[in-house]
Amino acid sequence: MTESELWETELTTIWDQLGSISNDEFINRIKKHTDKISADEPNAIADFERACAYDSTGFEKNAEPLYRSALASGLTGLRRRRARIQLASTLRNNGKIHESIEILREEKKNYSDELDDAVNAFLALSLSSLNNDKEALSLVLESLSKHLPRYNRSVYNYSKELVQ
Repeated sequence: MTESELWETELTTIWDQLGSISNDEFINRIKKHTDKISADEPNAIADFERACAYDSTGFEKNAEPLYRSALASGLTGLRRRRARIQLASTLRNNGKIHESIEILREEKKNYSDELDDAVNAFLALSLSSLNNDKEALSLVLESLSKHLPRYNRSVYNYSKELVQ
């Protein structure tokens, strides 16, 4: 196992402890573990994992600048997409709903992967926060239509009719 793989395995072990140890202890363990790769220097992955730890324990205000730092530092791959989704969710929780929607619309327009339904879900939440419930429902039905055992096309078409 490479050093990087070992680090990721240890990270997963810490994440598996979320909810079974105190939030402060969890954040402390993530911080200590990410220090191994950051050494007090800006590091996209370290900032992202710290942001996730704060976000997952209800400290969204602490998470927001770390998500922004991770993205500004060049976070890539699936972590980049997760950071954009999670930042948008955090922004919604922090009352910055318009920025949240902007980020998620960019993700929806410019990228497609296994997190597309998550983008739709969080965009729907943000839209609903602005009382744009028809568009929110449309997005939820669009995502749901892919997973139904029947009526996929009908539900998808109805989802589009809601916003026409």
